Amino acid sequence: MIRVEHLTRRYGDFTAVDDVSFEIRPGEVVGLLGHNGAGKTTIMKMITGFLEPTAGSIHVDELQVGRDTRAIQARIGYLPENCPVWPEMTVIDYLDFQAALHGVAEEKRNAAVARAIRRTALKDKAAQPIQTLSRGYRQRVGVAQALLHEPDIIILDEPTNGLDPTQIRHMRELIRELAESATVIVSTHILQEVQAVCERVLILRAGRLAVDARMDELRAGRRLLVSVDGEARDTLTRVDGVAAVEDRGEADGRRHYALDAPEDAAPAVADALAAAGRRLYALQPERRDLEAVFAEVNAGEAPVKEVAHG
Repeated sequence: MIRVEHLTRRYGDFTAVDDVSFEIRPGEVVGLLGHNGAGKTTIMKMITGFLEPTAGSIHVDELQVGRDTRAIQARIGYLPENCPVWPEMTVIDYLDFQAALHGVAEEKRNAAVARAIRRTALKDKAAQPIQTLSRGYRQRVGVAQALLHEPDIIILDEPTNGLDPTQIRHMRELIRELAESATVIVSTHILQEVQAVCERVLILRAGRLAVDARMDELRAGRRLLVSVDGEARDTLTRVDGVAAVEDRGEADGRRHYALDAPEDAAPAVADALAAAGRRLYALQPERRDLEAVFAEVNAGEAPVKEVAHG
């Protein structure tokens, strides 16, 4: 559905986004992750047509940003990081006004506003001025305005920024509900948000795409962890599929190793240790969390454009 090719954005001598390419398929929930200043918001603004690329292209199906910007914007619901609201307006009046701006036909506006209020649990606040709402409810108003025209792409820039734990939980539930009927992109620098709601992650570092991977495959890591009853480096090195062996030392009377090897090399590793007369205590794939991957990326240890999605 969304195809980004060699996207670049410069501000004078500063390159905010540097030759970024990726695709997002219909129905995916994708997290765009990176430190503040990594280029996340700039990419969101270019996808939504609010900012022109210096180079590269963005396609939504057969439409292209620049040539078909208005048609693409009609398909996108967008929550900016600092959602512009008119504090003196009531929630329902603001959403009615936004529905008009989104091009919702007058005869369908009431139904669209009521549907957005219901989906974002704003019924009890509908008649209140926005300035009287908490930060969490203002964020819900921002999401509601993004849903008014029933978009099939929803882009949320820092949707939980400044929310308390209860509000964060509610926002996560809302994002999961939105994902049932739309493609969702969540831009954030908060790792927990991506782990909680996204099935795929794009990690940016200094404007470049460092990692593009499904969450389940990213967690799987690329190594096998082995515990045996003694020295086994030479045996493990000779196993087909094992590229390298890291000796992690001895603990509890067992020797621990980390093997650069795919998970399907595990049976060969077990057979080799048995043939060498070694007692095997543990053999399992390494599991990484997103925090570890993110640290690797920003330390420059992760491979650029690691792709692990099918």
